Amino acid sequence: MPIYDRPVRSIIPEMVRHLAPKPGQVFSRDSALAWFKEHYPKIKQGTITAHLTRFATNMPSRLHYGARADEDLLYQVDGSMFRLYDPSRDPAPIHARPPAVEPQPPTPEEASGEEFAYESDLRDFLAKNLSLIEPGLRLYEEEGVTGVEFPAGGRFVDILAVDAKGALVVIELKVSRGYDRVVGQTLRYLSWIKLNQAEAGQGVRGVIVAREISEDLRLACSEVPAVTLYEYMLSVSLRRVQLTSPRP
Repeated sequence: MPIYDRPVRSIIPEMVRHLAPKPGQVFSRDSALAWFKEHYPKIKQGTITAHLTRFATNMPSRLHYGARADEDLLYQVDGSMFRLYDPSRDPAPIHARPPAVEPQPPTPEEASGEEFAYESDLRDFLAKNLSLIEPGLRLYEEEGVTGVEFPAGGRFVDILAVDAKGALVVIELKVSRGYDRVVGQTLRYLSWIKLNQAEAGQGVRGVIVAREISEDLRLACSEVPAVTLYEYMLSVSLRRVQLTSPRP
């Protein structure tokens, strides 16, 4: 439900008219955040940044936010700068995933079916099956954007979810082995979400999911109660298909 009398997606064009009214003019993510802070202060930073991604025709992450053809408004110049999309010189807007590349020979672990081939596959699977982590866990949604690749201070959280008690859950994924350095990454996201996206008094915690959790990561998280560790496992079962006997 919109925070104001209209959704953020309808406010973005208004912001662009103020910050970059002429073709070729460039504005920064920080200037967009400042404009919203002045005119629509209740809208959170992550929500604003997600909508910049949604409206940027050349950002693949816009696919997670359901970008439509009538939202092909911006072009990302670099990591934090945007301008109006120019169909006469810019590539066609991204509206679908690119064709799959020729797969590489699988590693022994992949060949045995023990892990996902790509982190994006693990992310997309868990985003649709968050109850496998814990009952009641659901994908974060606000103002038409979801918690898949949710922006957090110039980077992206793999999955932002909400638990059964209403706390925000930052989920970081490692398709193979998880090492202790992922703790710092997760804590950085936790702090950013707590400061810029969580409501007052709303809890924020972290989950790290990997095919294998290293001993270093176990040790590092033993002193971090806000982070929970999970190892995922793949399994395949077969069901024989009964054939219909031909009539005599």
